[in-house]
Amino acid sequence: MTIQKFVVTADQMRQIETRIFAAGMPVAALMEKVAGLIARRIQELLKGEGSSATDCITDVTDRRKRGEGKKIGNSQLPVIGVLVGPGHNGGDALVVARELHFQGFQVVIYCPFSKLKELTKNHADYARCLNIQFVDKIDQLKNCDLLVDGLFGFGLEREINNATAAAIDEINNLNIPIFSIDIPSGIHTDTGEVLGMAIRAKHTLCLGLWKMAFLQDRALEYIGSSELIDFDIPAADIAAILSETPAIQRITKASATQHLPLPRSPISHKYTNGHLLIIAGSRRYSGAAILAALGARASGVGMLSIAVPESIKPILSSQLPEALVIGCPETQSGAISELPVAIDLNLYDAIAAGPGLTLEAAIAVESVLESDRPLVLDADGLNILAQLGTVPILSERSALTIITPHPGEFKRLFPELADDTNDDRIAATQAAAQLCGATILLKGARVCISWKDEGDSLRDSCASRTITYLNPESTPALARGGSGDVLTGLLGGLLATAIARKSPPQSVAATAVWWHAQAGIMAAKERTELGVDAFTLTQYLIPALREFA
Repeated sequence: MTIQKFVVTADQMRQIETRIFAAGMPVAALMEKVAGLIARRIQELLKGEGSSATDCITDVTDRRKRGEGKKIGNSQLPVIGVLVGPGHNGGDALVVARELHFQGFQVVIYCPFSKLKELTKNHADYARCLNIQFVDKIDQLKNCDLLVDGLFGFGLEREINNATAAAIDEINNLNIPIFSIDIPSGIHTDTGEVLGMAIRAKHTLCLGLWKMAFLQDRALEYIGSSELIDFDIPAADIAAILSETPAIQRITKASATQHLPLPRSPISHKYTNGHLLIIAGSRRYSGAAILAALGARASGVGMLSIAVPESIKPILSSQLPEALVIGCPETQSGAISELPVAIDLNLYDAIAAGPGLTLEAAIAVESVLESDRPLVLDADGLNILAQLGTVPILSERSALTIITPHPGEFKRLFPELADDTNDDRIAATQAAAQLCGATILLKGARVCISWKDEGDSLRDSCASRTITYLNPESTPALARGGSGDVLTGLLGGLLATAIARKSPPQSVAATAVWWHAQAGIMAAKERTELGVDAFTLTQYLIPALREFA
């Protein structure tokens, strides 16, 4: 069982912990184990072991070079401030404080709460017996090099206000790097909402299992970089609450590479590796068609056909000599007016449509929506779909449909779910999949993919579950015009290949998203986040493949 694939709500985590405690694990023993792992990991990170918190460690080092922290005698160890809350998250923080104290660190504890849970109070009393310094004012933390946040853990639902909110705001304004235990204090565990005020962590050490907030875009600025602290939750307890194949999963390297069209059969040929038709581009947006086609090229699809306005056919032919470029009748402004009779949609394993089309290409989009071909729909294809009526059109399609909206397009497609997109991207994507029966790929910093489970036992059930995959890693470098066109082509190529090879077609959406993100990450490392335009991104798809295939 790969623990990295699991993601839990606050309620599910409570249920799992309840099972652990019911089996005989003492709460105090688990707290000692977890906090010991946290303390050890903090020390490793401060030594530069592991790159997940590189920026934070750089900040700590820079503070010491500037003389903003305190030197303990001849020791160069950072001064660590520990923020302690009233619950068991505060108890974890106190054990971390104690263990770091035993390792020679100067530790300062800030605990503004008079009432603590019994176990947390016991740890606070022991810390005082060890003469660890307790302070009651934020200003007394200003000489710390690093802060450890243990104010509130998972499951917080009430808004933080008054004195506590003011304290968190003051802590954030100290500009001292913060490590949060489990989740930054003030972040809703499931939705990622800021509950009035929240800690802005540089790095978060998530405990046991990944929480939903780590996959919600609006929480990312508060979570910073993150990693999982595995404290050996029994697999049986995870499976009892989530099942071994949970409805919501993080995309992992293993799950993404599982559906790559590799290795190929030694007797394969171009027809067995899929035939994709891309319908894209206009006189104004010829680049969108090129980028989508370059994405499809990287997928290794056996045959690639591209339908574009007749006037830009020479541009596409020069850029993609291996593709069959089909010129289409066009409007006065240079958009596809209709698909020519020569295009028999039944010849293709899959179709990808939308990039650069403009709204004038409505007839072409209607044609593919009425076909029985598996379809990837993006960009203006989605805007035309919204005008036609999203739910009734998609519900009537017999073939697999994957739509790839960004948040603005999603709101046009599903206006009834517009508020849900702001509140909970994951829930909104799941609701949209249930409404229309299509696979929904909602773009963002953490792409969310959902579709209805159409297994035989659930095919006729009104209560069919939704399968959801969440991409846990990406880069802001992809926030550039054209990167979505590349994804459309890559996804279309993988889909056509999966259909030809009779592989699970919906699963390639997660593969395409993960591959696309990994190429962006690789490119950003070499060229910085500013140096990854969409064309450059296409040049990193195959190098990224070599890294993980």
